[in-house]
Amino acid sequence: MRITVAAVGRARDGPLRSLFDDYAGRLPWDVVLREATGARGPGRKRREAEKLRAALPDGAVAVVLDERGRSFDSRALAAWIGRRREEGRREIAFAIGGADGLDETIRAGADLVLSFGAMTWPHGLVRVMLMEQLYRAHTILAGHPYHRD
Repeated sequence: MRITVAAVGRARDGPLRSLFDDYAGRLPWDVVLREATGARGPGRKRREAEKLRAALPDGAVAVVLDERGRSFDSRALAAWIGRRREEGRREIAFAIGGADGLDETIRAGADLVLSFGAMTWPHGLVRVMLMEQLYRAHTILAGHPYHRD
């Protein structure tokens, strides 16, 4: 499986980037980070959505992270990923918006709108949380004891 993380903004070197890379390195799946520069001024969210859409690989299952999305526990996310794998889907792409959130057009075109809760999280931290949950999903699917109920 291949995972693409498309995110508005650039990850600076430091602890959050190190954690992202650490979890990405633990996964047996290929992980690609595609960063889109943020936009300014009127129409900002629409332009950022266009950049995110361009960063999503053709044919990938598109998952958009948004606080208005569906909330899964870790086992449910693992099961959702497992079903995509069983369907023969080889790539899942996750989109993380900018400081102003996501334009409705990118949410509307997603296969899944996923929420990490109603709180607003820093975008760098969302990247790390996503990677940890993907690693956790992998270990659940593999029967590894990393995840404990």
